Amino acid sequence: MGMGMPISISRKAFDGYYDGHKDMYLSTDVSDKAEAAAMHVNYAPVLKKVPLASTPEIYLVQGRAAPGQLAIFGSEPGEASFSPIWKETMLTWKASATTVLITSDTQIDRLERKGELSERATSIRLNCPIVKVGKAA
Repeated sequence: MGMGMPISISRKAFDGYYDGHKDMYLSTDVSDKAEAAAMHVNYAPVLKKVPLASTPEIYLVQGRAAPGQLAIFGSEPGEASFSPIWKETMLTWKASATTVLITSDTQIDRLERKGELSERATSIRLNCPIVKVGKAA
């Protein structure tokens, strides 16, 4: 296809949850300069031009979290809403809540309705392609 000969590289990958199972993903680029430096990934200012409405959410828990908490995806490959470009959404447990392991966006919605979790949308976009779907949680 004109892309040249494939080679293998070594790169850190991460696990994240989607609908109760783990997906493996890479984190390569982010639209926020400070976050890029903190995450040791590429700063990609052009990502700011990607419409937020066209990107699924990646949820990140700030502060207190259950042991083993990972990022939570709002979509995955094979779904109509999937994109490797994500809008970053921050989750925070309310002070009175007992933390639990969050493994799906449906669970996030339930916890928010119960008043245990708050959600804060950001304008940050992340390029985090999912490279393996469906590892056991």
